[in-house]
Amino acid sequence: MPKDWSGSRLDLHLDIDATGGRRSGLEAALRAAVREGRLTAGTRLPSTRGLARELGLSRGTVSAAFGQLAEEGYLSTRPGSGTTVADVPPRAAHPVRPREPAPTAPRHDLRAGLPDISAFPTRAWLAATRRVLTRARPEVFGAGDPQGRIELRTALADHLGRTRGVVTTPDRVVITSGHYQSVGLLGGVLAANGTGVAAVEDPGHHLYREAVRRAGLTALPLPVDGRGARVDALPRDAGAVFLTPSHHYPTGVPLHPVRRQAVCAWARATGGLIVEDDYDGEFRYDRQPVGAVQGVAPDHVVYCGTASKTLGPALRLAWMVLPPHLVGPVVRAKREADLYTETLGQLVLADLIATHAYDRHIRAARLRYRGRRELLLDRVAAIGGLTAHGVPAGLHALVTLPPDGPAEHRLLTDCARHGLALRGLSELHHDPEGRPQGLLIGFAAPSDRAYPQALDVLCGVLTRSVPGQHT
Repeated sequence: MPKDWSGSRLDLHLDIDATGGRRSGLEAALRAAVREGRLTAGTRLPSTRGLARELGLSRGTVSAAFGQLAEEGYLSTRPGSGTTVADVPPRAAHPVRPREPAPTAPRHDLRAGLPDISAFPTRAWLAATRRVLTRARPEVFGAGDPQGRIELRTALADHLGRTRGVVTTPDRVVITSGHYQSVGLLGGVLAANGTGVAAVEDPGHHLYREAVRRAGLTALPLPVDGRGARVDALPRDAGAVFLTPSHHYPTGVPLHPVRRQAVCAWARATGGLIVEDDYDGEFRYDRQPVGAVQGVAPDHVVYCGTASKTLGPALRLAWMVLPPHLVGPVVRAKREADLYTETLGQLVLADLIATHAYDRHIRAARLRYRGRRELLLDRVAAIGGLTAHGVPAGLHALVTLPPDGPAEHRLLTDCARHGLALRGLSELHHDPEGRPQGLLIGFAAPSDRAYPQALDVLCGVLTRSVPGQHT
């Protein structure tokens, strides 16, 4: 007679076999629940009267079962405190293989592209959540729109136009569950529409390069120099090009204005598509951020943004601003992928943008990150033998190693041995053979308190490993 204690404070399914008597059946069911871990130590059980009513037993039967289990050590009974489950180690239903030790988390996370999540605007997020839930209509808790909530699309259209020079309306914005999904959805649509080849920056983010390939496109390398992507080297058969024009990942250089004009002219002349990843475009420290390429050729550019760098990757909120002819196909692909992106987070972010709390958070982060970058470059310069690249922007700095310095993989191994998490430059090249070696040093992820110590450990490793004039 399986039972759920739905009328008590505790819900638990009990399968009571009364063949040998109701009391013995109840005892066996409770004993099994404790030993299997379904009733954990300290759980307070219902009163004997309440349990008897739920199970259709007499109170005397339940009291006797409780007493027997208390004597056996399964339950603990205290006058005035009720009956609780004793601390009995659970017995596994099946043999459990020993677990391999989990890898230890690094003490100092200096990986590129990660924000300081300890500075997440919790108070502002909670206030926005209260406002959203207070005025929410019931339909908010139902199935969502594959294109995304109109509130967030409207807020983003205004925000991106004001801060990034993006030309759009809410009907051209699609909300996704992270930039990785944006690349996959768009790549699949392009492949289905006949685009076979896409040019991808070299070096560039290896995960997104692989996402382009998995979508069905051939990803060809597009070389990068001190002025950004070499758009003059675009493959003839390329139907799309994936760029990080505001702040190239990983070298940190912006796409030169002449090359911006050239790639837009290429798109207009060939019908090709520019996919603009503006992953950290908000963070420029020496001047106003460079505007989006999308504002120059809105019908030929897909603008991609994300909240992962401004707020945190756990939110899984990103967006694409699309040319009109791609909106329908991308929305259909989104519906087929995962129906829609989580709704409440969209509404909270829309509120943060509309109340300008999002702008205030970004401005505060910009000030902190600027100081961290300057400290990093000062410490690296004091070591000597290393070269830092890129404009004052973003969440990381690229530092290349001298030709007579240690191999990149050995330096990364030494860093890991000292609890440092870093990324190397080699894995970001299509073909790492013979390419410059270096470290991508993120300066945003550690908390304000942890960052100086992380730099001490890093600079200690570099000083011991890299030849140069150490001052």
